[in-house]
Amino acid sequence: MRFLYYDKIDNIEKGKSIAGVKTFTLSEEFFRKHFKKQALVPGIVYIEAMAQLLGWLIIYSHNFKLSAVMSLVEDVTVAPELRPGFRAEIHGEIISTSRRDSLGKAWITVDGQTVASMNRIIYSHVHKVDSEDLTDLFYYYSGIKVNPGA
Repeated sequence: MRFLYYDKIDNIEKGKSIAGVKTFTLSEEFFRKHFKKQALVPGIVYIEAMAQLLGWLIIYSHNFKLSAVMSLVEDVTVAPELRPGFRAEIHGEIISTSRRDSLGKAWITVDGQTVASMNRIIYSHVHKVDSEDLTDLFYYYSGIKVNPGA
């Protein structure tokens, strides 16, 4: 994953929900050549942050035996003008999951106010994965200190 759009995972409940945080600072790579007059966090970055966190919930819920690839996003809203310097709380929930795919929803709050949401996001599952590598990446990226299987 080249760009990671969450800083850590605060809470994860297998098969149900995930919560994490991201602090958006002016030093983010996407500000380098965009928004020269006024730095604004692009809406697509919110979508990617929600997708990354929810994707990890799906992978975790399936015991790292598959990878989740975002296939469809619907009913998306994002705040038009959020300037850097805020801490976002990212939330995701699995609505349904099977061997082939998963359906979920996600949202971001800042100071208790919802600033972005995806009410329908579908992930296709890829089963040819290295479970050990996925497990290691999850614990490395998540900020969770202990890998119970290690």
